[in-house]
Amino acid sequence: MSAPVLRIIGAVLIVAAPLSAFSQEVRNREANQQDRIGQGLQSGQITAHGASNLEKREASINQARRTDLAANGGHLTPGEQHHLNQRENNVSKQIYRDKHNEVAQPGVTPK
Repeated sequence: MSAPVLRIIGAVLIVAAPLSAFSQEVRNREANQQDRIGQGLQSGQITAHGASNLEKREASINQARRTDLAANGGHLTPGEQHHLNQRENNVSKQIYRDKHNEVAQPGVTPK
């Protein structure tokens, strides 16, 4: 390969690396939050209604991401990334609040 082609390939890899890192971070975060919701349900700390609400919020975030990706040729703008991250932060805080409030799943003694 010629030097200009190698430079172009190198530039593409430098730009693509942060995008794939962000995608992996999002997938890891979603999996972590799903685990936290599941653990909260299992332990009785989160009610079925609370889990349903959290799942709906997660689904809404996922739909927004898919819409943003489709609108931008498979990429998220920095502003979209920031907005999605803020929404994920809000869901994370709600998971914490649900797991640490006084409401428990009926018939289950919180652990």
